[in-house]
Order: sequence, then C-alpha cells, then structure tokens
Amino acid sequence: MKNKVTIIGAGNVGSTIAYSLILGNDVEEIAIIDINEKLVNAQVMDLEHSVPFVGRTRVKVGTYNDCVDSSVVIITCGVSQKEGETRLDLVDKNSKIIKSILPKIFEKNEDIVVVMVTNPVDVLTYIAVKMYPKKEQQILGTGTLLDSARFRHLIGEHLSINPKSIHAYIIGEHGDSEVPLWSTAAVGNMKLDTCLKISKLDKEKIFNEAKNAAYAIIEGKQSTYYAIGAGTSRLVNGILFDKRTVLPVSHYIKNHYGVSDICLSMPVVIGRKGVVSRLCVEINDDEKKLLVNSAKILKNTIEKVL
Repeated sequence: MKNKVTIIGAGNVGSTIAYSLILGNDVEEIAIIDINEKLVNAQVMDLEHSVPFVGRTRVKVGTYNDCVDSSVVIITCGVSQKEGETRLDLVDKNSKIIKSILPKIFEKNEDIVVVMVTNPVDVLTYIAVKMYPKKEQQILGTGTLLDSARFRHLIGEHLSINPKSIHAYIIGEHGDSEVPLWSTAAVGNMKLDTCLKISKLDKEKIFNEAKNAAYAIIEGKQSTYYAIGAGTSRLVNGILFDKRTVLPVSHYIKNHYGVSDICLSMPVVIGRKGVVSRLCVEINDDEKKLLVNSAKILKNTIEKVL
C-alpha cells in the first residue's frame, strides 16, 4: 500500500483534515467520498488548487474502491453536533451510518487502519471494534487527542510556556465525563506540581475551559474543524510513517484500572498498524474513580444503542 488516505465525509471536518494533510506534504494521494456529489466535487476542486503551493499530493473524488490501496481511512461522515447537544446525543443516527459503511471498507482492504472522527467517537469506535473484533488494533478514534491539545494550550498560556513543552493528557470519554491527568502533568520532564504549582481554582478553570471549548466554538460558528484537522493529520502521519508516537486516542480497553470492554482514550503508541502498544500510566485514586465513572457513562449509552 502507498501513502494514500481515503476520507469518508466531505464536510468541514473531512475537508479540513484533507487540507492539513496537503500542507504536511507527506501523503501521495487523498480520495474523498461523500453522498453529496456537488459538495465533494467542489471540495476536491478547491483542495486541488492549494496543492501547487505546497507539494504534489493528488486529490480526487473517491469511491470505496479507493480503500483497496489506502493505508488509512478516516471516517468523518454523520450528523454533526449542534448548539445545546452533547456528543452522546448523536449516537442513534451516527451508529447506523457507521454500521453501514464499515463492511464496505473492510471488504476492500482487510489491513487498512480505520480512524474514527465522527461523534460520539468512543461509542462509534466501540461499535466498529465489536463488528470486527480481530481488527481492534487497526480501529481507533481521535478521542481526547483534541481535548489534550486544548488542555496543553491553556496550561501553556497560564504559565507562559510553549505548549509543546507541556506534557499533559485528558483521558476517558471525549465528552463531558473526560478526566484531566493533573497528577502526571509535566513541564519538560519535571512534574508540574513540584516545579510550577497551579492553584486548585486555576486547575478547575483550565480544565473546564478545555472540556467546554467545543460548546463555545459551536455556539460561535456551528462546528469545530481546524484543530481536529491538525490533530488528525498528526495522528495519520504517525500511522503512515510508523512514528511510534505516543498519543491519547480512543481504543479498545481490556482490564485497565478496573475498566474493561469499552473504547475510551488513554495514551498509546501509534504506528503503521494502528495501536502498536499500550502504556501503563500511573494515575492517582481520584483519577481512577473518575475514569471508571467515564467508562460507566459510555457503557450506559452503548447499552441503549445495542
């Protein structure tokens, strides 16, 4: 397989992911699939016109046949979150869409890595894994990749430090029950609580702002797409080039801190086959309880759907 990516969904998220991949100039070809022919043709034309400024990526209107020689398929199609809705509110409609397209993907390519972006991403990733349990390593969701980036950005702003030097994760659900790992947060290799202490009040403010960022953005412009585009591009780059990058993504969890048979985000090693290996992150008792609660909320939602 070549460094080719197929994106299912030509809306704001799918097209912005394609644009981010073009800017990275690492992908040979991008195929975009959408049932709205007018939209997908217009998006592809616009994206093609950006290519001469940065590289030689081929962009085209795709079909499921493009999965045959693609290394990664990115799923962004579905009903998007509207103002006043939580990500879990989208589950019924989007689960039906995912169930209908996954067979079309794996029918064409059994080795392809599936990156789920559509919300509720944890629930849909779980549904995908349950449909294809032997492919759990190849199926992952963007999860709290974006939440963790927001978290690092806000910590960096508070401390006046480049967020690239901030090592901090949000784990659990990509949603209202997500968990900030303050106990492992670090600047460089120094624990945050020992070198640059942040007050409890400021920690609550930073986390709530990170957790609720999507609601604020949706209220202002109906959807989020720039940051998830950049984050997904980085994730895909890690897969295509076997970077062995550690990223917090949604994946199938088995017997981890009392959590099992669920998809949620924990830091894992990302490589050519998807989730290459899992890490043992030491978290405190309070964080463990919050993680268990997050898993419980997701399981309740899944039971209603399945």
